[in-house]
Amino acid sequence: MDYHKAKDYIIARLVKDIDPVLTYHNIDHTIDVLNSVCRIAEGEKIHSSELVILQTAALYHDAGMMVSYKGHEKESVKIVREKLPEFDYSENDISRISKMILTTELPQSASTLDEMILCDADLDYLGRDDFFWIAQSLRLEWNRLNTRHTTIKEWFELQIKFMEGHEYFTDVAKKLRNEGKARNLEQIYELLNKS
Repeated sequence: MDYHKAKDYIIARLVKDIDPVLTYHNIDHTIDVLNSVCRIAEGEKIHSSELVILQTAALYHDAGMMVSYKGHEKESVKIVREKLPEFDYSENDISRISKMILTTELPQSASTLDEMILCDADLDYLGRDDFFWIAQSLRLEWNRLNTRHTTIKEWFELQIKFMEGHEYFTDVAKKLRNEGKARNLEQIYELLNKS
C-alpha cells in the first residue's frame, strides 16, 4: 500500500473541496485526529503496519463531509472503497478502515482496539485545554447548517449532556483526557451558573 500517496490525495481534496462553512469538520480536524491517533496508538503499543491502517482511517474518516453533512460516515466509506484500491490497499485493509470509520458515527460503537483508538482520537479534544475553542468552532458550524440558532446556554447544555454520556474506550485516552474532560465539564457548569 502507498500510504503517502493516499494521504496526499485526501489532504489535497479536503483543502480544495470542504465547504468553508464547516468550521469544525475541516482539514484542521482531520490533522488533529491523525495526530491523536498516532499518540494513542503509541501508548497502546500498536505496530507500524497497523499504525498505517489507523492513520489512513483518520485521514479519511470525515472525507464524506465533501458530499453530505448528514450520514457523512457512509459517504467517507464510499470514498475509501473508490480511492484506496488506487493506492494498493487490499480488500481486507479497506474493509477494516471502512468499519473503523463507521464506528465514529455518534453514538460511537467501537469493539476492536483500532476502532476504539479512532473513536477516542476523534473526540480527543473533549479533554484538552483547547476544548472551548474547538467546541465554539463546532457551535458555529452547527448554527450555520441548522435552521434553528443555538444560543450559548443551549449549546453548553448540549455539551453537558454529551460529555456526561461519553466515555473514552482506551486506557491511554482515559489516562490522557479524563481529568481534562472533567475539568472542562466543571467549567461549563460554572459558566451556566453565572448566566
